[in-house]
Amino acid sequence: MRLAERAMGISPSPTLSIDAKAKQLKASGVKVISFGVGEPDFDTPEHIKEAAIAAIKAGDTRYTPVGGTLKLKEAIIDKLRRENGLEYQPNQIVVSTGAKQSLYNAFQVLCQPGDQVILPAPYWVTHLEQIKLAGAEPVIVQTRQENGFKLTAEELQAAITPKTRVFLLNSPSNPTGGVYQKDELAALGRVLLENNIAVISDEIYEKLMYDGLEHVSIASISPELKENTVVINGVSKAYAMTGWRIGYAAAPAPVAKAMTDLQSHATSNPTSISQAASVAALNGPQEPVQAMVLEFLKRRDYMLERLNAIPGVVCPRPNGAFYLYPNVSSYFGKTHRGQAVNNATDMANLLLEIAEVAVVPGIAFGGDDFIRLSYATSLENIKEGLDRIEKFLAELS
Repeated sequence: MRLAERAMGISPSPTLSIDAKAKQLKASGVKVISFGVGEPDFDTPEHIKEAAIAAIKAGDTRYTPVGGTLKLKEAIIDKLRRENGLEYQPNQIVVSTGAKQSLYNAFQVLCQPGDQVILPAPYWVTHLEQIKLAGAEPVIVQTRQENGFKLTAEELQAAITPKTRVFLLNSPSNPTGGVYQKDELAALGRVLLENNIAVISDEIYEKLMYDGLEHVSIASISPELKENTVVINGVSKAYAMTGWRIGYAAAPAPVAKAMTDLQSHATSNPTSISQAASVAALNGPQEPVQAMVLEFLKRRDYMLERLNAIPGVVCPRPNGAFYLYPNVSSYFGKTHRGQAVNNATDMANLLLEIAEVAVVPGIAFGGDDFIRLSYATSLENIKEGLDRIEKFLAELS
């Protein structure tokens, strides 16, 4: 059976691949410490689970409108008004089966063959693959570590061509944890508006912020930018609801309609029970989120200190999300008992094989001098995992 060219061109997710290998080793009895997958290790808060159970008992198990129930759309609208200073109507909200589907829908309706999409690197691997699946050309622009891995207005302007149609923004960033401030977003926004370029703004980590910083949506900078932006968000990261699969987009009405029409021929509506649970997440008490953020902060600070104490490792301070992105290139060219470490992929493979620690190589995010470590795991696991990494690196020669 012949496969389509677009299917042949898809690269499997390295993060999920690393996680699968780690789980396979665990299943065989190996005590693997995983820093690989981007999934909170907390349980979904009780009031959210109770809302799902109530929905099941009430018989709310049938099809809903393709773009989500009115109740959930209203909860999303209230959230965007309350937390982001953004005003939307129900016909501008599209609820999907996870933020990943929301992103897919946005790329599909905004891009066509021949278009270019500016993608700052480091990037989340799915952003790259979804651009390609939409038939567009990703224009990868490397950001600088000394600038917090954030694209400047000048760098953005230099990347624009007559074919540029979309700019992908991810703040807080996966994998770097970088956070754009209001003045930086305003500078980018001026360039984007001058060149009539649409924005897809992935804001899934917005509640996971540290060091006194607050999330700013680029759509809130000006009414003109709001009309040129598709805001993507969801409940997975903030509410420990990764398996519930609810994401959403807020967009100009014609874009939202196109995304809804596309979804109607793909997955149709998201799960009715998960939608009911998401209403409880957005409208209910936020203390569980705050408690989770405090725990993440404690873990981040511990890992940051430990990593930067290892000779040759340079780890910038992330202000958001739950990832660290250390530069480990000083170890390239060394060996471990005859096995070469020439790049981050070699290092990740040997860390899993020898130290039994799972990390994601930076090549997955467009930067091979780095590895990504998630601190969405217990402090006990973090301590043990860092002990193993430190021992492995000390054995390189």
